[in-house]
Amino acid sequence: MASLTTATRLVIKIGSALLVDRTTGALRSDWLHGLADDVAWLKDAGVQVVLVSSGSIALGRGVLDLPATDLALVQSQAAAAVGQIRLARAYEEAMTPHGITTAQVLMTLEDTRDRRRYLNSRATLEQLLTLNALPIVNENDTVATDEIRFGDNDRLAAQIAATIGADQLVLLSDVDGFYTANPADDPTARRYVVIDTITPEIEAQAGDAGSGLSKGGMKTKVMAAKTATAAGCAMAICHGAAMRPLSALEQGGKATWFTATLDPQDARKRWIGAMKPRGVVTLDAGAVQALSSGNSLLPAGVYAVSGDFNRGDPVAIHNPDGRQLGLGLSRYTAQDAQIIKGHQSHEIESLLGYPGRAALIHRDDMAL
Repeated sequence: MASLTTATRLVIKIGSALLVDRTTGALRSDWLHGLADDVAWLKDAGVQVVLVSSGSIALGRGVLDLPATDLALVQSQAAAAVGQIRLARAYEEAMTPHGITTAQVLMTLEDTRDRRRYLNSRATLEQLLTLNALPIVNENDTVATDEIRFGDNDRLAAQIAATIGADQLVLLSDVDGFYTANPADDPTARRYVVIDTITPEIEAQAGDAGSGLSKGGMKTKVMAAKTATAAGCAMAICHGAAMRPLSALEQGGKATWFTATLDPQDARKRWIGAMKPRGVVTLDAGAVQALSSGNSLLPAGVYAVSGDFNRGDPVAIHNPDGRQLGLGLSRYTAQDAQIIKGHQSHEIESLLGYPGRAALIHRDDMAL
């Protein structure tokens, strides 16, 4: 199977049942420090790592002496508020001995669905990875509603993987893979080692949640696999109970791998290229040459803007003769693009009254 150390970017989703003792409601500190050892090992190998962590509700529930299951929505939100601050502190304490700077990022699925918020999230995560920090993403359960009830951290992890162009996603869970049936009910159930295509039969075999603390069942994991693999990211489901779960997976531990046929960059380019443009930016000859060399589109190279588009919307990119070169996601509204076209990037703040981004369309958000 895929080696974790060959990944460029790796997203690791951590389930509540791994972090929090289901009997006492206490944090499993020894396990968390073992995970920190694994994260340090991967970062030393040159892998950029992002954690997507459940656990705030389960941890806060224990502090507030709430029942383990069947919490009312307002109780879940209160538990998340109490547990999140403790969870963030625990991660910081586990990672600090390795010299790893941690960053807390609270998101919901809506942050990845709304294009403007998606671009903001992507820019923040990219900057944290550039600065060699460890982003720890958790669902913003203090304000989330349906997400709490349906346990979407598996799907959120897949969306994060797609957002940052990760090439591998590992779901550390309380199961060791995807089975033809629930092995607790069917002794003949067989674990898949590799799944190349998610067929209707595979989807039908997905069951519901299996533990009191974990909300995400196999249905959400298969949905996560569909999102990840479509974005060029391979995904593994494995048991995370080992003290160093990622090392265990690397050494051949039981898992199910969902393979991806595209690399993340190609998948992203296809996604952008299939969009319907909301406007047009026309370039001068110098900008056309810059794009052909793999550069981003700067405002100085744009001499005409048309259409009515917002930040994050797709726009067509035309050469001076009006021929379409491709599509890209604009980092500015049509109104602001009109103002800054033809100007140098260092002039943007004086023109718009705020320090905008240097590129009108970043090369990673462009399909030529």
